[in-house]
Amino acid sequence: MDYRKLLKHAIMASAFIVAPCIQMQAQNQDFKELVASAIKAPSGHNTQPWLFRLQEDAIEVYPNFKKALAVVDPENRELYISIGCAVENLCVAATQKGYHPTPVIMQENDSTSIIRINLKKQAPTNNPLFEAIAKRQTNRSAYNTRTIAADTLNLIQGIAKEEGIKFYMYKNGEANFDTLTEYIRQGNEMQMKDEQFKDELLNWIRYNKHHVNQTGNGLTYATMGSPSIPKFLGKPLVKAFLKPKTQNKSDIKKVTSSSHLVLFTIAANTPEEWILLGRTLERFLLETTRLGIANAYMNQPCELKELAQKIKEKLLPNDEYPVILIRLGYASPMPYSPRKSVDSVIIP
Repeated sequence: MDYRKLLKHAIMASAFIVAPCIQMQAQNQDFKELVASAIKAPSGHNTQPWLFRLQEDAIEVYPNFKKALAVVDPENRELYISIGCAVENLCVAATQKGYHPTPVIMQENDSTSIIRINLKKQAPTNNPLFEAIAKRQTNRSAYNTRTIAADTLNLIQGIAKEEGIKFYMYKNGEANFDTLTEYIRQGNEMQMKDEQFKDELLNWIRYNKHHVNQTGNGLTYATMGSPSIPKFLGKPLVKAFLKPKTQNKSDIKKVTSSSHLVLFTIAANTPEEWILLGRTLERFLLETTRLGIANAYMNQPCELKELAQKIKEKLLPNDEYPVILIRLGYASPMPYSPRKSVDSVIIP
């Protein structure tokens, strides 16, 4: 018996088994890194309402309804927008990593939409938005009142929009900026008188570092510019400040320190459009981050149907629905919001 031939055949056979396993492990690591980029997306109250399933040639993104905000977001519209933001991050990271992403929105059942992102291997492409994924943040501080220059505004206006998605920019000092500021004020009046809204908000506030480490999500004391305090003191103390007058004093100061308000709209108000709006929104946030522009949400008027209807009648030229309102300007960076671990959001 020629043992040298047997050994040679054994080595060749093992190579056929080992090589695909190594390749699969490398791809699995790639996909986890894509998920790591995806979960840096923004979400309402930093709930991080997403789950991911890794397939052989795709990543599927699922809504996590356990993280839904039943009071402020009863239709799960903002939840799906957040998922769209995560999908956009994943697609940006995929091109940088050497994959061609093709997102497909699918209906899992009557109430649940999922997104399958097919990933085909290709040469890596330098994506100018990739570095902005890690830098992007919701900056809730007062800004420095500096106005965004016209050439920069042109770059922002040129951001690619998904089908059915539009956004309008209103400069500080213009009549429509003042109109939206008034609707923000009215929104605070309504929400800060709603005990259910306040209780839901309080459940997502994280009052100290230990609380942050326990949860890995939520609105942290640091991102809101508050001191670290024990939870048993923090909850009643913060609730005492959740009043229309107090909230408006803070928010109006922040709005008037901003350069522009930006209103995002959709046409049909469906889950598919919410996801597409999320992709457009994240593209917008990454580009403005790349340009050194800060942003924060002022969604109160869009979250309340009465005020959303006023916006439609007063500001929107077509039959569009107002969904997201943000302010833009220049500011020093704030602390970053925490994120759950990658492994904790991947499902089998």
